[in-house]
Amino acid sequence: MLWTVCVLCMTILGLMFLLKKLNQPYLIAYIIAGVLLGPFVLKLFSKTEEIEMIGEIGILLLMFFIGMEINIPNKKSLIIKPVLAQGMKILLSFVFAYFIGKILKLDNKSTLLIAILFSFNSTAVVVEFLKKHGTLNTAFGIVILNILLLQDLLLAPVLTVLKFWNGENFSIFNFVLPLAICIAIFLIFRKIRHMREIKFSSTFVEDDHDLQVFFGLFICLGFGLVAETVGLSAALGSFIAGILVGKVKEFHWLEHSLMPFKVFFVSLFFVSIGLRLDIDYLLSNYKLIGIGTLVVLISNSIMSAIFFRILNFRWGDSFYGGALLSQTGEFGILALSIAYKTNMVEYELYKVGLGITCLSLLCSTIWISFGTVFKAHKNTGSSEKRKIK
Repeated sequence: MLWTVCVLCMTILGLMFLLKKLNQPYLIAYIIAGVLLGPFVLKLFSKTEEIEMIGEIGILLLMFFIGMEINIPNKKSLIIKPVLAQGMKILLSFVFAYFIGKILKLDNKSTLLIAILFSFNSTAVVVEFLKKHGTLNTAFGIVILNILLLQDLLLAPVLTVLKFWNGENFSIFNFVLPLAICIAIFLIFRKIRHMREIKFSSTFVEDDHDLQVFFGLFICLGFGLVAETVGLSAALGSFIAGILVGKVKEFHWLEHSLMPFKVFFVSLFFVSIGLRLDIDYLLSNYKLIGIGTLVVLISNSIMSAIFFRILNFRWGDSFYGGALLSQTGEFGILALSIAYKTNMVEYELYKVGLGITCLSLLCSTIWISFGTVFKAHKNTGSSEKRKIK
């Protein structure tokens, strides 16, 4: 184990130095390290499921930190726009999946799975870029973040539909309870959005670093556990915990105490994505997976850019938003796994979907860089035109 961890750290460090010179995000280093050290190349890691489960803690910590940093929007437009945008995205995803199903002669279950893959994006990837570009707390960034949170809310009913379609007993309770919890969360947010801070005494942990670490982890993971138990995503629960903790001035030490854990576990999550990429299968089916990845990136970008433009964002911002929401995310991988384990889809479609999802996550970082350049060029051009006028 010690040898394995040392090699992993050395590989990630080497890739990070390279990517830093190329001004690329470190997420690429984590995914590539997973590919190189995974069961399909150097075979240093073989039990990908264990690393995947550990890595999911990183997503909870990431969402917790986002909740601490974000401000609850006061404007109704910042809430209504994400609902409209995600609604249009789901509609276009089903239309697009329907045509793909007709062309490839797929059954209804496979077509539904393709629509689900188009509907979800990677919260971790998108948020990292929003923070890197300093747009997380802008009106545009808040709209995108709220779209991602809506996707988290949709996870529970989507998984319920997948299980029901496979023949499991349908329960209306699985829909009603998450809906009731969401309404309660909305009412709590309305109550606290105008509050500068929540009064809470934490003197018993202020000077004790060990207590701070475990108290913070308990809050983050505990809220995630409660959310998962009632049918929501664990990431959404951690995000809610972050918002509440962010309002408590006495808990500002949490960011310093938990930051190393966040970096480590988030890196493991992306390493686990790289571990799942079967290089042999990828090379033997490179045309299908390569074309599929391009179709996902381009179609998702166009769909997202269209509804951002409909919501009156500038073309530069719209294309940038389209690039941010171009990939299929970690929830798509979860849906694929459930569909395969419940025999909804065949092994071939599962491997192709997994390959496309992993590649779209890897390639989206480069795709987003092009979107950033296009945004800067387009917005600069618009500003110059207004000056001339």
